[in-house]
This record gives sequence, structure tokens and C-alpha cells, in this order.
Amino acid sequence: MNDGGGQRRFGPLGTVLVIVPTYNEAENIEAVVARVRAAVPEAHVLVADDNSPDGTGKIADELAAADPQVSVLHRRGKEGLGAAYLAGFDWGAERGFGVLVEMDADGSHQPEELPRLLTALKGADVVLGSRWVPGGRIVNWPRSREFLSRGGSTYSRLLLDVPIRDVTGGFRAFRAEALKELGLRDVASQGYCFQVDLARRAVRAGLRVVEVPITFVERERGDSKMSRDIVVEALWRVTAWGVAGRVGSLLGRRGR
Repeated sequence: MNDGGGQRRFGPLGTVLVIVPTYNEAENIEAVVARVRAAVPEAHVLVADDNSPDGTGKIADELAAADPQVSVLHRRGKEGLGAAYLAGFDWGAERGFGVLVEMDADGSHQPEELPRLLTALKGADVVLGSRWVPGGRIVNWPRSREFLSRGGSTYSRLLLDVPIRDVTGGFRAFRAEALKELGLRDVASQGYCFQVDLARRAVRAGLRVVEVPITFVERERGDSKMSRDIVVEALWRVTAWGVAGRVGSLLGRRGR
């Protein structure tokens, strides 16, 4: 939102929708939903399930039947994290939610830290829960995983020229009107690259993006969705975006 003089204005947040994508999270989903509802009782939860064969969707349906502030979006199959969030954003926008939150289903994002993100959103368009700002930390990660995540964020930040420390993090809160400015219809990236894409779009759109420290805890139950394909996709897409941006800047300077 802009006041016409170049300054952003921040109004009331509106109702919060926490979007939790799931694929084979039967061991985790009930506890995560309960923790969200306890941390922010006024928030609604949308479980976006990619037709999990382990029965996650059925558990989510039972939670929704017992709590009117829990809903389930059943999707046809495993289509990726980005597609699940985009579907959740559309679902929330159609129902008039003022804030849309991304949160993992495995417990790595602490629901008890959600109030901190929402408080920061009162003066921002987008708030990122960050592992790599002062006060942020990770628990139970091997050094190799930390190196990969830190390296990926640093590479993305430098190549894309975005002033964000944790570019790949997935614990985020968006004002609904801010999402409309990101041009999400042409988003094709998935996995962790989806998070990089949204971050660069937010910066490019001139939105106020704020990072707050979080504690990221490695999952205790279930299997990680990280794969070699996700890493490769992120690497080539970020590289392509960065090269295209620099070529565009160079051509623009030459054309003056």
C-alpha cells in the first residue's frame, strides 16, 4: 500500500491464515496444528495436503471436523511446495484473509514464534523468520546442511542483490495486499527456490521486507523433503535470474 508520496502505509493486519503444506506428515500434523492454535488462538489453519499416502489428509479432516478454524485443501498429488503455497494463497485470498503465513508441517518452524512475526508485520509488508540474523539459530543440523543453507542464502543474496540474510527460509508472513504485488501467476519455481523467488519479487516490487530471528529445529519424525533435484533447480534458477538481471542492467546503461 502506498500513500502516493512514496511512503508505505500499514493498516490493521486482518484475520491470519497459516498455510501448512503436507506430504506424508501423519506423525507431525496434529501436534503442529495444535501448537499454532495455542500460540495464536485467533488464527485459522489451512492444511494443503498433496494426497499423502500415509493418511495425513484424513487426520487433517478429523482436525477440521473438531475445530472450525482448521480447514483442509486436498490436492491431486505431489506437485511441490511452491504449488501448494500458491493454491493456499488463492484459497485465503478468496475468503478475505488479511495475513497469509507459510509454515512447515514438520515442527522445524516453532509456532510459538509466530506472534513475533505478526508483531513485526504491523510495520512491514513481508516478515521473514530468519536463521541467519543475530538471535537466529538452528538446532540439530549437521555441519554439511548448515553449510549448504548458509551458502545458498549468501549466493542468492549476492547474485540477486537482495538485502536479505535468510533468502531460502520458509517461515514467512505476508500481508494479503502485498502478495498481489508479486505477480505470482508466472511463478514456476518449486522447493526452496520458490522461497528465493518470492523474496526477490518482494524486493523488486519495493515492498518493506523485515527479518526477525527464529530458532529452526530439525524434524524429529518423518523424512525430509530436501533432495538433490531441489538443490539443482535452485542453483540454476538463481544463476539464470542473476545473469539476466546483470545483462539487463548493462544493456540499460548502454542505451542511455
